[in-house]
Amino acid sequence: NSPMSASFSRLAIFGGGLFMLGSAVSSCLYTVRAGHRAVIFDRFTGIKDNPVGEGTHFLIPLVQTPYFYSVRSTPRNITVTTGSKDLQNVNISLRILYRPNPQALPSILKEIGSERDYPEKIFPSITAEVLKAVVARYDASELITQRELVSMKVREDLTDRARSFGIVLDDISLTHLAFGREFTEAVEAKQVSQQEAERARFLVEKEEQVKLARIIAAEGDSQGALLLAKALNEAGEGLIELRKIEAAEEIATNLSKNRNVSYIPQGQNVLMSLPTQ
Repeated sequence: NSPMSASFSRLAIFGGGLFMLGSAVSSCLYTVRAGHRAVIFDRFTGIKDNPVGEGTHFLIPLVQTPYFYSVRSTPRNITVTTGSKDLQNVNISLRILYRPNPQALPSILKEIGSERDYPEKIFPSITAEVLKAVVARYDASELITQRELVSMKVREDLTDRARSFGIVLDDISLTHLAFGREFTEAVEAKQVSQQEAERARFLVEKEEQVKLARIIAAEGDSQGALLLAKALNEAGEGLIELRKIEAAEEIATNLSKNRNVSYIPQGQNVLMSLPTQ
């Protein structure tokens, strides 16, 4: 039993040594996932200037600590309430896609904080600052009619402001623009009054056209009467007889097409069976 016990003891010691060696090696390695960067903090020299890229790397246990940052585009929705040039309350919602500049990660960790901290510290302040400055240049009506221009100015100013913190904005969209209840009701009332004014103008124009048509018709009747009088003076009774003949021809033509009309020859007796009462 003694040799077997010694063998188990040596095996246990060997296994323990391997475990300790594996733990030591594991503590000396760290992995940076795809789409991420690591910033190394050294207890003796401070934050390293160069971020570490993707893959597995070595570090000194208990001396160096890695801080990981995602460099992928991340969406974020922000809502700000501010005032326009004419002192109207405006609610604006933005949707932005942001990511940190990999080369600026050491300064972000040093001056702002970790991956979880820096968006909460930066975006509420810079978006409120930029939106208030841009919206204050326009009246409420201009914010509606010149929405594309306002969106462009917000995009330019916010991009420049975020760049100073080492953040890249890939996209900025103005998703919602709303005003206070009083302004909304005033706009609706103005639209109703404009529609009523358009309807009234249409009715006036319609009456003018009807009046003009009547005048033209009256002038046509007067001209026709003058021409008829002139023709009567020149042709005498001949024109009247011509009109009688034309009227008789039209009546005869219409009667000939009617099946319910019977023609009785002149000077002949025609017996017709009539229903008895």
